[in-house]
Amino acid sequence: VQLQASGGGSVQAGGSLRLSCAASGGTFSAYGMGWFRQAPGREREFVAAISNGGMTDYRTSVKGRFTISRDSAKKTMYLQMNSLKPEDTGVYYCAAGGYGSRVRGYDYWGQGTQVTVSS
Repeated sequence: VQLQASGGGSVQAGGSLRLSCAASGGTFSAYGMGWFRQAPGREREFVAAISNGGMTDYRTSVKGRFTISRDSAKKTMYLQMNSLKPEDTGVYYCAAGGYGSRVRGYDYWGQGTQVTVSS
């Protein structure tokens, strides 16, 4: 499975971005997927996950602001991010082949896309 993340950029606080993660190889509908992020000097942390059945989970600090979704026809996962805050800044990675909040819970990783939120 190969993953390609895109959609990052620089926005002001309160703005929105939509990240995409295009998957190739494997059977897209069979595996769970997730988004993680990593700020400079910090460990990679869980942001959101979606199971192959559409069940979702979110990091507490993004609940109500971020929405994870997937489109099996396009083999793409999305992360709609609204009301962005400076603390959301980091490199966002998409992952597949697992579910949940643990980094080690996923088998495949994309290359990351930078999100920068200025105050």
